[in-house]
Amino acid sequence: MSHNERMSTPDPLRVAVIGSGPAGIYTAEALTRQSREPVAVDVLDRLPTPYGLVRYGVAPDHTSIKRVAHTLARVLEHPDVRFLGCVEYGTDLTRADLARAYHAVVYATGASMDRRMGVPGEDLPGSVAATDFVNWYSGHPDLEVSRFVLDAEEVAVVGAGNVALDVARILVRSVDELRRTDIPEPVLQVLAASKVRRVHVVARRGPLQAKFSANELRELGQLDGVEVGVDPADVAIDPNSEAMVGAARAARTNLRTLTEWAQRSGGGTGRRVELHFWRKPTAVVGAEHVEGLEVERTELDDEGRLVGTGQRETLPVGMVVRSVGYASTPLPDLPFDESTRTLPHEDGRILDAEGNPLPGEYVAGWLKRGATGVIGTNKSDAAATVRSLLDDAPALRSSRAPQVGVEELLKEKGVVVSDYADWLAIDAAEAALGAELSRGERVKLSGWSELRRVLAERN
Repeated sequence: MSHNERMSTPDPLRVAVIGSGPAGIYTAEALTRQSREPVAVDVLDRLPTPYGLVRYGVAPDHTSIKRVAHTLARVLEHPDVRFLGCVEYGTDLTRADLARAYHAVVYATGASMDRRMGVPGEDLPGSVAATDFVNWYSGHPDLEVSRFVLDAEEVAVVGAGNVALDVARILVRSVDELRRTDIPEPVLQVLAASKVRRVHVVARRGPLQAKFSANELRELGQLDGVEVGVDPADVAIDPNSEAMVGAARAARTNLRTLTEWAQRSGGGTGRRVELHFWRKPTAVVGAEHVEGLEVERTELDDEGRLVGTGQRETLPVGMVVRSVGYASTPLPDLPFDESTRTLPHEDGRILDAEGNPLPGEYVAGWLKRGATGVIGTNKSDAAATVRSLLDDAPALRSSRAPQVGVEELLKEKGVVVSDYADWLAIDAAEAALGAELSRGERVKLSGWSELRRVLAERN
């Protein structure tokens, strides 16, 4: 069936997708690529800018991953898909509103909250969430540029995943290299004035258990003017040990890289990243502000459980960035499983407290499975949810026929919606800024005021 025939079908299945990150857009793609049902898909986001973590989570110096946005753009340009920005679920539209306007709703709001370390002193000034720091250097409009002043000479980044490495890398990378990325100009100026000389990456477990991807780890060792240090004792692992035999290939590759670094002698005067394994944070130290991070040495007991050894030391840092995972937040009026931080579901169908599916309500992405997997993982995940939705379509047509258009509802509430053309105007303004500052193909606009200025010029 051609696009035109599908558009002229009198009765498409009306679907709202809440969230325009990879999970939401892959859901829209799966809906438009099937031929069982004609569809009209609205992708809603509280921001006027789509793409979620592809725009606000991928580090600015990882330009190849950012190209995923081109693929996602094609979905939003499909004739059966509309992008509705500046619409916040729970505030501008309630669950009851969506039930009146759509046959089905897929919630794909991701995981934007940080997990906590749960140690004393965690809320001291200077102790921050990686989610905030990443949002800040990615130009997320919710984070003011003034949120971070990098006046500590030593910083601890707690975590053993790629986000921890991103944070460490952005803290030590030369500003000349970052100038070629899309990092907002005011953020670049803060980084240019940064006093950070040494970054400690702190991992609770050993090098074989770290979640770094091999490429991300290797990249750390290729930064201009940056030394990387590893304690030789942390990487001295018997090649015939059980841990080594059972380790995944990526983990063994990482160990080779780390072993190489452990053999280098330090002593340079430039910026430095030190990786500390087998150490768990026990307290953030300080009176009015972070003055150190106390860590305890750890090991695995006979059962393979991580235990503290009682041996402690304090790293002399003035800032602590916790990067111990992302978590989803509960959505108004919907069930939520606090232990997994996900919406309870079966095959993508959201379940009520008794375990019965809520007709017409579905979930995809990190909100469905927890904050795991790479961008591409969301594709098969979204397709699985869409299969359930299409199986239910005949029942939804009779039980949940829309009574009102979403435009009417938003107009009644006085919500000023932005659309895909508005996003293209923001996109063009960022490209123009990149050219004006001679900084490459784009420089991100910084803060809500900048985004609103572009939207106001259009409307």
